[in-house]
Amino acid sequence: MLREGLDGVRVPSGCAVSAIFSKSGQRRSGEDIIRSIAMMHDRSNGLGGGFAAYGIYPEYQNLYALHVFYEGKRSKEVCEDFLNEHFDVVNLSKIPTRKNPRIQDEPLIWRYFVEPLHTKLAESQLDEDTFVSRCVIRVNSQVDGAYIFSSGKNMGVFKAVGYPEDVGDFYRLEDYKGYCWTAHGRYPTNTPGWWGGAHPFALLDRTVVHNGEISSYDANRRTIEMYGYQCNLLTDTEAITYIIDFLVRRRGLSYQEAASVMAAPFWSTISRMDPEEKARLTYLRAAFPGMLITGPFSILVGFNGGIMALNDRLKLRSMVVGEKGDNVYIASEESAIRVIEPELDTLFAPRGGEPVVYQLNEGILPGEERR
Repeated sequence: MLREGLDGVRVPSGCAVSAIFSKSGQRRSGEDIIRSIAMMHDRSNGLGGGFAAYGIYPEYQNLYALHVFYEGKRSKEVCEDFLNEHFDVVNLSKIPTRKNPRIQDEPLIWRYFVEPLHTKLAESQLDEDTFVSRCVIRVNSQVDGAYIFSSGKNMGVFKAVGYPEDVGDFYRLEDYKGYCWTAHGRYPTNTPGWWGGAHPFALLDRTVVHNGEISSYDANRRTIEMYGYQCNLLTDTEAITYIIDFLVRRRGLSYQEAASVMAAPFWSTISRMDPEEKARLTYLRAAFPGMLITGPFSILVGFNGGIMALNDRLKLRSMVVGEKGDNVYIASEESAIRVIEPELDTLFAPRGGEPVVYQLNEGILPGEERR
């Protein structure tokens, strides 16, 4: 689909994604990921950019880091009353930013390091992650003018309306160090450019950046909302994020199994498989039919300790993966990798519907063959 950008240029297959992951857990500043996503400047149009970073809060690694947008002081007061009622707030502050002439109309942006109050957690009879996720959904659904856009441990999302390189400068990402970085340059096709609608989308430690357009959005949204999620942001990437959270955290699927739900093989392909694999994939398609994602997409899913890259089953969006030593690079275009690592050990393009999953100290997971 074609859409016009702010400069009137028509761009096919807009949006860009990029990632850097260290299998050994070595942390690096945000400078390289900014250079990578900036190389694909023309794939976005200034209506959204953002980053997710893992390992950036080691001093608070056991606390949930809540990043929050506020439209004004009243929404901040209401949200903080809610947080104080449900959490022990260990530290809070404005998220550091610097003035950038291309980043305009910023909301109030605050950060809270919290843990659930033991009394509230005991009353709820929930595990910590479920308690926190329900609180996040409640704030985002019921507190007017407040949006918790990041809520995991030892990680954070940084996003805004603007080109991604300007967003990175605005948030001073050179001051952070992480073992995993993902980035997104947005070219919205169906929804407006606004701070909440920029990528990454996140719930707890899982983040998603996405290039594509999901034709199954309404079916996916109605399905996931049956399980207590609320899609308030009118964008398909939000639904993808909740689907991944549901499949992996709440249903205990592996990321490879979740990929087999979201980008399930065609029935004609499954029919030709050996009996064991045929039975497995038949079960996944039958158990979660409303979570099949159709339409062109490439997504990067960040999570504590790992990253997954996934194309739609027809591979209608570009994605390449490069490796150099312990480092993994993933991007929409090879140029975005070469600009930060010119000499690679390997370079390959994942097949449609076949996930590539890396984890700390494990590399590429067994069974994920490169072709």
